[in-house]
Amino acid sequence: MLDRLAQIEKRFEDIEQEMSSPDVVSNVRRLQELAQERAGIEDVVRLYRQYKSTERQLEDTCSILVSETDEEMRTLAKQEIVTLESSLEAQLAALKTALLPRDPNDERDVIVEIRAGTGGDEAGLFAADLFRMYSRYALARGWNVEVIDRSESAIGSIKEIVFEVRGKGAFSRFKYERGVHRVQRVPTTEAGGRIHTSTATVAVLPEAKDVEVDVNPNDLRVDIFHSGGAGGQNVNKVATAVRITHIPTGLVVVCQDERSQLRNRQKAMAVLRARLLDAERTRQEGEISAERRCQVGTGERAEKIRTYNFPQDRVTDHRIGITMHNLPKIMEGGLDDLINAVAASEQAKQLESNLV
Repeated sequence: MLDRLAQIEKRFEDIEQEMSSPDVVSNVRRLQELAQERAGIEDVVRLYRQYKSTERQLEDTCSILVSETDEEMRTLAKQEIVTLESSLEAQLAALKTALLPRDPNDERDVIVEIRAGTGGDEAGLFAADLFRMYSRYALARGWNVEVIDRSESAIGSIKEIVFEVRGKGAFSRFKYERGVHRVQRVPTTEAGGRIHTSTATVAVLPEAKDVEVDVNPNDLRVDIFHSGGAGGQNVNKVATAVRITHIPTGLVVVCQDERSQLRNRQKAMAVLRARLLDAERTRQEGEISAERRCQVGTGERAEKIRTYNFPQDRVTDHRIGITMHNLPKIMEGGLDDLINAVAASEQAKQLESNLV
């Protein structure tokens, strides 16, 4: 591992040297590529240099212990050695974590799709609650949320909603929300006070860059129509809604949330690119459409990744077997503890597999 760290440090130094050369300074694209590569290894190099510095201090202190005859100085040296050894151990653990493969999509914006699953109107109300929870979570982190398309009913439930979250690191957090979410509570429409179980599915796609997905305009059928929904001054008055069909794959994307036809088209194309990129990645992995099924399944209750139990004020994440309380706080967007726990579990699995 230390050999690998030395190679990374050498590459970091080479990058810095190359970035300072006049040829690269005048080449904006190359400069950006190098800056991005440097940013990707900067933290590892910083930790490695701290580790080497601590190691040198430990060697110097051990030398003092060998050569020193004064007992008071030897006692201080022994205490310093214990402290430095503890620091080295912690720094080595941090380096192992830093060397784990990084998801190349972690820093990207995301497109999130929530759909009501089993449970009728209550499933739609739960889908609306999830959207509210994610919106508040994103806004609390300083990220922007933009709705791309939604299909809702008069009672405030959501059949389906597609929205974008823009902000550095959005995918690194939202990717842990992919799957079937289950709710257990007494619906507002339930007169007898019986607890119902419903589900909603969540899919999270990293937003694709234009250069990553080559979409031939001749492969698109674009339909313009009047917006529909639960009201609004613009609904059914101006034809601004956009439906884009990608003919080769049959993918259909609708955006009708903006008053501008141009903005709706831009948003719809962003979703289409993300879905095409996701499909291409799963194809390359030999799992055509499996990634999407893995994320959301069929919406059946048994496929849950998390259960929100309102009567008992608890949330259970079934992937890691953790249960937390204070459900109202979580539904208000307090997701960090849950996401951190899942992320830590995934990290531990990666570390274990790297040691095998």
